[in-house]
Amino acid sequence: MRSRMDTNYMKVAHIILTYTNPQLTERLIKRLSHNKFDFYIHVDKKYSLEPYLYLQQYPNVYFIKDREDVRWAGYNTIKATFKCIKEVAATGKTYQYLNFISGQDYPIKSAEYILDFLERNNGKQFLEYQSFEEEWHEAIPRITKYHFTNYKFKGQYFLERWINRILPPRRIPNDLKPYGKSMFWMLQIEKALYVVDYVESNPHLRRFFNFTWGSDEFVFQTILMNSPYKDELVNNDYRYIDWSAGGSHPKVLGMEDVEKLKASDDLFARKFSVNTDERLLDILDTF
Repeated sequence: MRSRMDTNYMKVAHIILTYTNPQLTERLIKRLSHNKFDFYIHVDKKYSLEPYLYLQQYPNVYFIKDREDVRWAGYNTIKATFKCIKEVAATGKTYQYLNFISGQDYPIKSAEYILDFLERNNGKQFLEYQSFEEEWHEAIPRITKYHFTNYKFKGQYFLERWINRILPPRRIPNDLKPYGKSMFWMLQIEKALYVVDYVESNPHLRRFFNFTWGSDEFVFQTILMNSPYKDELVNNDYRYIDWSAGGSHPKVLGMEDVEKLKASDDLFARKFSVNTDERLLDILDTF
């Protein structure tokens, strides 16, 4: 039996979904540099890979080859995530955890702290979730109405309104009870693959998700909360996110947030912009 402190056992793949600032991604990688951490970068297919290629100079950095055209709140985000998971699994390397982050995230704990956290909690799955029916009522229209967010064509919003006016509310297949909240997670690789396999082996479910809104915030939660792994789930993704600005986007963090970040038990924070003050990241590197 392996001990908790056997660091030869725990290995983590960080999946970074990005399209913004290669220099911010570089800082994230340098901050998380550890021989037990690998980094898999998915650059949105709409953007050139060229500005990111210099990151290959760092050890344990790889690029996802089968890239996806990611659309905000569209199902393509899930397709991109699934591609990342499958490419990581196909390497044949042994990873205990996958950590899913974006290019606008940044660690607020050291690599050693994060590794120790996962060692101490090995066997648990970390993602934020609420029941649509009991808690997250405002999310119900995401699945009961048809959404063409994943597409771009003339008249799409008119057609969306017309279809939702004449057709009955949609129902999620397989009698699944919907759960969701945040798109970020830390999962054991076999649990992430379970979600991929479940969705891809149920074409009717994949078609259903394709016409929802913000599926990246509920696909993983829904599948896992309706799975044999439900009891392993911890309702916390350990991300510091400030929604005080209102709307569908979190506040861009700044120097005024330093004390809150320092006091947080979270492992990562978001979001940071391409114009983030370098002093803020310098301070976070000391945590």
